[in-house]
Amino acid sequence: MRLILLGPPGAGKGTQAQRIVEKHGIPQLSTGDMLRAAVSAGTEVGKRAKAVMDAGNLVSDEIVNAIVSERIDQPDCARGFILDGYPRTLVQADSVDVMLSAKGMKLDVVIEMQVDDAVLVQRVSGRYTCATCGAGYHDKNHRPKVDGTCDKCGGHEFKRRPDDNAETMTTRLQDYYKKTSPLIGYYHGKGLLKPVDGMAPIDEVTAAIETILSRV
Repeated sequence: MRLILLGPPGAGKGTQAQRIVEKHGIPQLSTGDMLRAAVSAGTEVGKRAKAVMDAGNLVSDEIVNAIVSERIDQPDCARGFILDGYPRTLVQADSVDVMLSAKGMKLDVVIEMQVDDAVLVQRVSGRYTCATCGAGYHDKNHRPKVDGTCDKCGGHEFKRRPDDNAETMTTRLQDYYKKTSPLIGYYHGKGLLKPVDGMAPIDEVTAAIETILSRV
């Protein structure tokens, strides 16, 4: 099962991806994580990426695609994977199609999480994580069962991302609609797009996604 979770920042892709990982045993492939791993491992493409980043430049689509390709070849991806944060543009989407085709693979489904912009801004500006284990919480929607204590590890320190605020979120949304939202039409045209109501409670979103995956 090979899939993409598509939707603007704050739509809940990370939460749902983790649930898919736990239920189906397939890895979530984050471009950021893959870049860091490739650089750390000193692979050929990792060295290329490091040279570009050390020079203060953005890593090219060609390098990112090579890193994704290298990661997909690893044994834990044999049963499938979730692409997280890639592709972000139509050019990258074409590259993914070509790369998978060369491996005799194809995407099975692209799940679009549909959400309201105003709610997204509220979601993102209210979220925080446990500083110890990384468990996620929210000021309104998902507080710890005991205030000040992480449900997962019992830690008492929490942190917020500095860019989790209304102004930054608005800018990120504009960037998403400009660069990434065209993928909705791209994958719809390929018959791969399946929308879900990202405004629903988390468990209902999970159930809707599982219904889609059961038909793949």
